[in-house]
Formats: sequence, structure tokens, C-alpha cells
Amino acid sequence: MNIMSTVAFHTLGCKVNHYETEAIWQLFKDADYDRVDFETNADVFVINTCTVTNTGDKKSRQIIRRAIRQNPDAVVCVTGCYAQTSSAEIMEIPGVDVVVGTQDRHKLLDYIQQFREERQPINGVGNIMKNRTYEELDVPYFTDRTRASLKIQEGCNNFCTFCIIPWARGLMRSRDPEKVVEQATQLVNAGYKEIVLTGIHTGGYGQDLKDYNLAQLLRDLEEIDGLERIRISSIEASQLTDEVIDVLKRSNKVVRHLHVPLQSGSDTVLKRMRRKYTMEHFSERITKLHDALPDLAVTSDVIVGFPGETEEEFQETYDFIVKHKFSELHVFPYSARIGTPAARMDDQIDESIKNDRVHKLIALSDQLAKEYASKFEDEVLEVIPEEAGEVEGTLVGYADNYMKVQFEGNDSLIGQIVKVKIVKADYPINTGKVVRIVEHATNKSEEGVLL
Repeated sequence: MNIMSTVAFHTLGCKVNHYETEAIWQLFKDADYDRVDFETNADVFVINTCTVTNTGDKKSRQIIRRAIRQNPDAVVCVTGCYAQTSSAEIMEIPGVDVVVGTQDRHKLLDYIQQFREERQPINGVGNIMKNRTYEELDVPYFTDRTRASLKIQEGCNNFCTFCIIPWARGLMRSRDPEKVVEQATQLVNAGYKEIVLTGIHTGGYGQDLKDYNLAQLLRDLEEIDGLERIRISSIEASQLTDEVIDVLKRSNKVVRHLHVPLQSGSDTVLKRMRRKYTMEHFSERITKLHDALPDLAVTSDVIVGFPGETEEEFQETYDFIVKHKFSELHVFPYSARIGTPAARMDDQIDESIKNDRVHKLIALSDQLAKEYASKFEDEVLEVIPEEAGEVEGTLVGYADNYMKVQFEGNDSLIGQIVKVKIVKADYPINTGKVVRIVEHATNKSEEGVLL
């Protein structure tokens, strides 16, 4: 029997971290722990950290210290990307008891037991670069009930000059296809209608497998009864092969939304970033994609103010985005990440110039998002409501094309597929009216889990 019975989690960073926190929680649950809020006096605190920027490191340290202050007697465990890249730095914080990086998470419970017996802090971080196998972590359901993430790969081989992540996550490792399909089926049986395929370099799935690739995985997931929507969290232009585009075109389940990171629309900046494509190639792939799927929403990431970015290079990016009509942008001012080649480059851009460029692109993004949404005014879209809206008696959720829609409805519809007519297209939120609720065969015995 477990004397220590409560565990609290705090997750920083990306979708993959949130997925892994759920997986770590399963390990604790199987060991008879109760999950409590991070603000309570838990027996064990697990902080899942982020290191994508220097700010990520700083925030991670703040949360670690908060947990230690909150309950000095608790066992404080730190995991995730910052733990992987800077374990020594974390071990120096008085009160940190166990550090595990982005692998060997299944050893956490043993380390906690060992710490309780020996009272000596444990550094369980190994060399991630030597790891060639995907670490299986099972997530049968999510504490957040409506959309399920499904991690399909780990690591990245790209080594872009601005990015620390290969050092935090290691090289590309794909999950066994049978395990992916097995877990997707398990999630559908738990009542989920939509699954988001996620990873560190999601679209690279299968690069390290023999005779199997992302296109084949999508075909296999298509066969799962009860799965209504498959969303790919992110895919590089170079991974949008003719075969993948063909699968997307034929699929009844892959949604009309893809996130394709651009980072810059200038070849000279891309070269300095060590991105592995040219604007010509990117343009050709996106054009082919839109030809195959005319209503597709393509969202993207853009970094502005990368070292040496001239006014002309920024304008090239701006013009490229206008031409290819992205439906929404995530815009980031370049932030120097210590330990990356870009942080050591000359010609770092002044913060005020970065700021100015960010605002220009955000204004453009808002305009493009409204233009995209306006195409669907008076159209009926299938929406999965996720939560109550700000206006009483309303729900908010996402259509398959990632438009955010608010409409009147009660909580019993959360997690279900609802046909909604868009009565007012706008951004960031569209107003809709329920036309009907879609009845699909679901596992009724499990449906209570969702509501």
C-alpha cells in the first residue's frame, strides 16, 4: 500500500508535454495515488518542464520553487525538456528530490521510493542522443475530456539554428504502428470523436521505419470504427508528399485543417535558420495541397526578427503569406536561446523592430482569418463543443477546419458532434446556430466518461 497517496502535476510548454503528463499520471494512478490540484499540499509534486526559450527555463524554475515552498516535506520531481538539457542546474535548487528527463519516465515511482528510503536527491537523466527507441507511455483517456492527443513519434533530426529541442528530445523515433492504432482504438472506446496526432516532429513519422510511413498510418487509422476526426498537429511542407496529399484528398476522417510551419518566407533567412526547404518548394507543395482540398485551412508559425533579417527579407515573408492565404498565423518574435547557433550570430535585431514586425503580421493574420471564415457564413459545419462559452447558455468548440464557433446549447452536447450553421463569421470566434446533433454509433457504456 502506498503511504504517500497524493500527487499534483504542473505542465509547462507544448501539447506533447501535456500528453506525457497524462501518461505519467497513469503510472501514479496504477500505484494507487490520488491526483490533487497543484495548489494543494500534495505528497508528491511533478513539474513537467519546457526549455524551448530562456523564458521556458525561467518559468520552470519558478514553478519548481513554488512547489518546494508549498510543502517542504513533499517529494519534488522534475521532468521534461529543461530537466533533460539542464539537470545539474535543477539539482542545485535546494528541495528538488528527483530529476528525470524526456526518457525513463516509468522509473519515476522507483526513484521516489528510493529517495524516501535514502533521502539523497536523484539525478536520473541519461544521454538522450544515444536513444534510438520510442518510449511507450499509455494514455487511455484524458483528464481534459473532449479532444484526445495521440503521440506518434519523438525527437527531431533537423537541428535548426534557433532550436534547442533535438538536444532535449533526441533524434527522430517513430512509435510502433500497431501501438498507435491500438491506442487510437482505446481512445475511441473511451468516447472520443477526435484524435490529434502529435509529436516533436509529427509529420516525420515513419522516416525511421521500414516499409511504413505517415500516409499508411493515416490509412490504417481511417479504418477505426467510431473515430470521426483525425487531426495532424503539425507537418512540414517537405513531408506533404504526393502520397500524403492523395490520402488527405480521399480521407473521410482527416480534417480540413493542417498546420504547416513556415518560420520565414525568405530563402536567405531560411538558409540562416538551416530550414531544409526553399520558398519555391514550399509554394509548390501548398498550391498542390489547396488544389486537392479547396476548402482547407492552412495555419502556420512565423518567426520575425531572426538575426540579420532585413526589411526586404521581412517583406518577402509578408508577401508570401498574403499570396498563399494562410488562415491563421502564430507569430513569434525571435528569442535568442542560449546554446543554439543563432544566439551567437551577429546582427541581432532590435526589440522595437521585432515588435513592429510582429504587430504587422498579427494584423495580417487577423485579416486572413476573417477572410477564410467569411467563406463559411451561412454554411453548416460539424462542431465538437469543448466547454461552456462566455455568454450563459452557450458552448464553444472547433469545426473540422479549426474555426472556433460559439452557439447556444447545454453541457450534454460537450464532446459530441453537432451540425452548426454559421450565422456570423468573424475572428477569433464565429457565431453559430445548432441545426442538429449527429448521432453516430458510440460505445454507450463509456459515454458517461465524457459528460
